[in-house]
Amino acid sequence: MVQSAGQLPEILTAHRFYLGLTLDGQNSTDCFFLECQGFKRTQEAIEITEVTSQSWGTKGQSKGQVVRTKLPSNPKSGNLVLRRGITNSMDFWKWFEKVQQGNWSEQRRLVALSIYNQANQEVARFELAGAWPTSYKIADVNARSQDIEIEEVEVAFEEFKRVK
Repeated sequence: MVQSAGQLPEILTAHRFYLGLTLDGQNSTDCFFLECQGFKRTQEAIEITEVTSQSWGTKGQSKGQVVRTKLPSNPKSGNLVLRRGITNSMDFWKWFEKVQQGNWSEQRRLVALSIYNQANQEVARFELAGAWPTSYKIADVNARSQDIEIEEVEVAFEEFKRVK
């Protein structure tokens, strides 16, 4: 998206998105979700305290001055929660099942979130590398309910970066 001089950037809406995910060599898994939550990457501050050789306080004392410094810690990623109406597709269950069987390192995937503007052009893209499912659940069932049945997968990921 090229921005002209004096033109404000478009504020994107949260409901115009697509989540791309490839499982077991398929071109694309059914990735139409009602909700995607947990796109978060944090870097906490570590506070260290040092005693310097600079004198302070009463003149002539050789005590050092206490200095506090904040340093960045290693980045940390949250977990992604994907919710959609349950379908006859077994893709997510099979992915989760393979991780349960001990093949988690082979099941790590790249997840890409694309956000679209009002003209249906991709203007923001985020990639989550090393993603694998940590939990799978379905919503409670109720004979009196008219809600759609929801399938939920929680996905851990190692990297989160904006590429566009």
